[in-house]
Amino acid sequence: MLAAAAVAILAAAAIAGCKKAQVNPFPASGAISGWEKTSETRTFDAKNLYQYIDGDAEQYISAGVVSTSTSDYKFQGSLEAVVDVHTMGDAAGARKILETGLSSSAKTVQIGDAAVSYGQSVIFRKGPYLVRIVAYESTPATPEALQALAHGVEAKL
Repeated sequence: MLAAAAVAILAAAAIAGCKKAQVNPFPASGAISGWEKTSETRTFDAKNLYQYIDGDAEQYISAGVVSTSTSDYKFQGSLEAVVDVHTMGDAAGARKILETGLSSSAKTVQIGDAAVSYGQSVIFRKGPYLVRIVAYESTPATPEALQALAHGVEAKL
């Protein structure tokens, strides 16, 4: 009986070890100089993504989005930004979304597998993840601050 219980415990541990760990890509307050996490993380699966991305959810669904998580941040107490992490079914879906939205004003930056920066946003992909960070205003410090936050998110993916 004791041997059977030990086998059952080992089997349960092995099965639990096979489960994919849940990724938390959102840096805690203070983990990146000047940035504070100001909201709880919200998560939307593909079927209810429209509740968050009204009017544009279909683009993500057709590219294979599995879920989208979002959280708000504030830089040095004033610059507010939102971080959206889209978990796609595969890297091709993340690539498709990133490449679809490119405009001539995009500046290539070194984050993840590919990234672009605009005045008030940074968008990058890493494996099956597409990350969009958008500030609510533009200041001279905005691009550098957003890239620092993006590197912090990338390190957690």
